[in-house]
Amino acid sequence: MNLKDKVVAITGGGTGIGAGIARELAMAGAKVTIGGRREAPLQELADSIDSPHPVRTHTIDVADNDSIETFFKDIRESDGDVDILVNSAGINIAKRTMAEMDPDEWDRVLRINATGAYRCIHQVIGAMRDRHDGLIINISSVAGKRAITLGGIVYCASKFAMTAMGTAVANEVRHEGVRITNVYPGEVNTPILDNRPVPVSQEHKESILQPEDIASVVLSICQLPPRACVPEIVIKPTTQEWV
Repeated sequence: MNLKDKVVAITGGGTGIGAGIARELAMAGAKVTIGGRREAPLQELADSIDSPHPVRTHTIDVADNDSIETFFKDIRESDGDVDILVNSAGINIAKRTMAEMDPDEWDRVLRINATGAYRCIHQVIGAMRDRHDGLIINISSVAGKRAITLGGIVYCASKFAMTAMGTAVANEVRHEGVRITNVYPGEVNTPILDNRPVPVSQEHKESILQPEDIASVVLSICQLPPRACVPEIVIKPTTQEWV
């Protein structure tokens, strides 16, 4: 599929995986809007991309319903209905065990990683169903397929929720031209590593996946014809265990 002039919305688009995807899709000719909580990194990224259409920026807090609504309203008024949504906003916490975790952190992580993604999908899927065309990419995690200790209790729970949501919605809309892909990255060198209980060395960061690795996979999925859907895909560092 030619991505020229396709309208793309990316949450968590200022840094990490979202930023890598934004760069790839913009360079492929899409009209990309990136959203995140802080304007500065969004604008810095947008300024660094010399793409056919300038990358647009708009702040969004996916834990806030009004902020989500404002973000998508801005895109509709500027570029029209969203053709491709990338749910890349997500957080983790440092205290990840049942013994250490503050119960309020459970609510916060689920609100951002799972409910936030649902509400973003809700903003675009109606128009996608009406025109029988659209693609939604959920950036989940291997922690959304395996309840791994490294991810922690609430992160795993939130990503499993995203996995189930993406699969269930995909089954619902499969005859209406809407495709949904759950992407499960392993370890990726992104700012979320800063919340690891044990600091991550620079050597380790360089040995694992980089944002552009995920972005190249997402670009390939976006370029598939409408008849082809990738329900889910795992991509991990070569050295990372998969059990």
